[in-house]
Amino acid sequence: MAQKPAIPNKPVIGPQVPAATPVQKWPTLSGNEPLVIARGGFTGLFPEGSPDAIGLSKDISTFLCNLQLTKDTGAYCLTGTTLENSTNIALFDPKENTYNINGKDVRGYFSLDYTSAQIDQNVSVNQAIFSRPEFFDGVSPVLNVDDLLEDKAPPKFWLNVQNEAFYTQHGLKVVDIVLEILKVYPIDFVSSPEIGFLKSINGKSNKATKVIFQLLHATDVEPTTIKPYGEIVKDLLNIKSFASGIMVPKEYIWPIKPDKYLGLPTTLVADAHKLGLEVYASGFANDIFSSYNYSYDPTTEYLQFIDKEVSVDGVVTDFPITASNAIGPTLIISNNGASGVYPGSTDLAYNQAIADGVDIIDCSVQMTKDGVAFCSNSIDLIGTTTAMTKFMSRSSLVPELQAKSGIFSFDLTWTEIQTLKPQIVNTLSDVLRNPAEKNSGKFVTLPEFLELAKAKAVAGILVNISNAAYLASKKGLDIVGVVSTALSNATFDKQSTQQVLIQSDDSSVLSKFKDIPSYKRVLLIGEIIGDAPRPTIDEIKKYAVAVNIPKTSVVTATTASVLSGITNVVKELKDANLTVFTRTLRNEYTSLAFDYWSDPIFEIATYIQTARVDGLVTDFPATASRYLRSPCSDPKHVPTITPAQPGELLSTIPAELLPPAGAPLPPLEVADVVDPPLPAVVNMTKDAQAAAPTAPVAPSSVASANAYNVALSLVAILVFAMLSARH
Repeated sequence: MAQKPAIPNKPVIGPQVPAATPVQKWPTLSGNEPLVIARGGFTGLFPEGSPDAIGLSKDISTFLCNLQLTKDTGAYCLTGTTLENSTNIALFDPKENTYNINGKDVRGYFSLDYTSAQIDQNVSVNQAIFSRPEFFDGVSPVLNVDDLLEDKAPPKFWLNVQNEAFYTQHGLKVVDIVLEILKVYPIDFVSSPEIGFLKSINGKSNKATKVIFQLLHATDVEPTTIKPYGEIVKDLLNIKSFASGIMVPKEYIWPIKPDKYLGLPTTLVADAHKLGLEVYASGFANDIFSSYNYSYDPTTEYLQFIDKEVSVDGVVTDFPITASNAIGPTLIISNNGASGVYPGSTDLAYNQAIADGVDIIDCSVQMTKDGVAFCSNSIDLIGTTTAMTKFMSRSSLVPELQAKSGIFSFDLTWTEIQTLKPQIVNTLSDVLRNPAEKNSGKFVTLPEFLELAKAKAVAGILVNISNAAYLASKKGLDIVGVVSTALSNATFDKQSTQQVLIQSDDSSVLSKFKDIPSYKRVLLIGEIIGDAPRPTIDEIKKYAVAVNIPKTSVVTATTASVLSGITNVVKELKDANLTVFTRTLRNEYTSLAFDYWSDPIFEIATYIQTARVDGLVTDFPATASRYLRSPCSDPKHVPTITPAQPGELLSTIPAELLPPAGAPLPPLEVADVVDPPLPAVVNMTKDAQAAAPTAPVAPSSVASANAYNVALSLVAILVFAMLSARH
């Protein structure tokens, strides 16, 4: 605002499009956000490699396995050289052994003294750090690498090979064992603190597997060169000859002085990046004191390594949720592209959203009569296209889908739809959106949408699937299969660079994608809710890792558009490790509560700073991007953008003028989120058409609520019209 204003020019004819904001690139080597690498899963709470440790970290991090080998080449994941701290091995075998490892005598229990059967049948994992809970000790077996990676949906995997020289000295051919693992399974990373081992696999591993050199503490001696790691790290060019990156204790980057305050940072990350080496920092844990500079706030520590001009490429942690929250700021998710600027789901809307700095572009998939999948906000084309002018005769009433007649995409071929023009949706009857461009843009097929996302290198995509049961049983259209094939053809199932969110209001649809680890499943909750009981949340977690809820389920308002409070829904869902998105944010002042001062920035600030949602679904990505890219979005920054305080404005209204209190919002019930299995896709042949009528399709868990809301909306419109006429 303090900048000198430009000299006014002649009025511009045509659309007034917001200035493009470049998509944020992370200062990592690749430009992507730093990886979260979970050492053995969520080991800050659960024993290393236990099912709960893996389950809580799987969808937000890469699993790091510190390899230990048995005498018969069994591969297990446990940190360290011995077993006594991390397992109950002493209950099985009271006898310890002593071995010389890297010139030091080490006494304890060693995996190479046992067979795989002995470990599998007699040994369980314990919490290795004694200050952490012991409630889960002795419950789970030691994690076997084969068992983990043979799972239908294994996590992204990092194999760290410990003590290779020691195992090789005792007859285990570690290089051959690891190369066989790399041959059989898709391993993202392989690392080791031993240069000899890394040189032995150099050029022999899968090209998709990154080879990383793990440096231990500066005074520790590397077994191959017999040099301290603190000396080896000074020759990054030599390291580049056998590795594509380094994993270092975090003190290599931000040293800590004896008084426990931070020293000056080193130039290690910048120096490594100049040579094309990635840098991963290790040793992060919420419950291990590091430096007074962090004031016991682990998020502050993570930001010290990533929120700088040069960022590490990943962090290795025992608490992956904290790291993920620190690295993953609130996502900006488009609602049919920049649908506040151009007709939704068109090429123009998507390109505008990308230029505006969106993180995730979305496609709500619809199906044509001839089986073409394309992006459109609604299965009914009346509101989003000019279909009324050409295909009114195709209008029909489908009670399973909506309460009013419509012109449905499945009744038109793709060729017929291409004769139509898209139409901008004015969500508020008294406010028009960009009338000069109300019919601009082209319709986009699903493959074209996926191609655009790849070409523009957006952070991710959201593919929304609705009405799958009806399309399968009544129209013979397999929307789930079509989406799955399109994603696979575009290789989105074989990459982890771009996020893939599969969203549906039907739990059975989400179940179809559960075996693809690179996809994140999002349950679309249609109801406005005020509470999320634990039994319902437990059901959600069977189908999804994220939820998309109406914004009025987060921040409540009176009928007079004054904020009244914040529900516990977001906290309840996030406490259960579910990611929470909220929808739909709009700029028009008539859509905003008075508490936001008719400024959408204050609404965005409220949902991010106060409600702490993980993602915002918006018609205007530029506005959300402008806020998040501004230093004033940081509550610690001076000045800062202060969020609204729900209830504060309401408290200033005289009691006699207060609107009547509304009924409390209902809780989210299990029946609201669990749907019946999807019906088979019918064969739409003449014989099938001549068959007896099938039973009505069971509505999805949100269909009945949507029908009820439609009825309420019609009543509200009628009342508003009557009041306006009287006025």
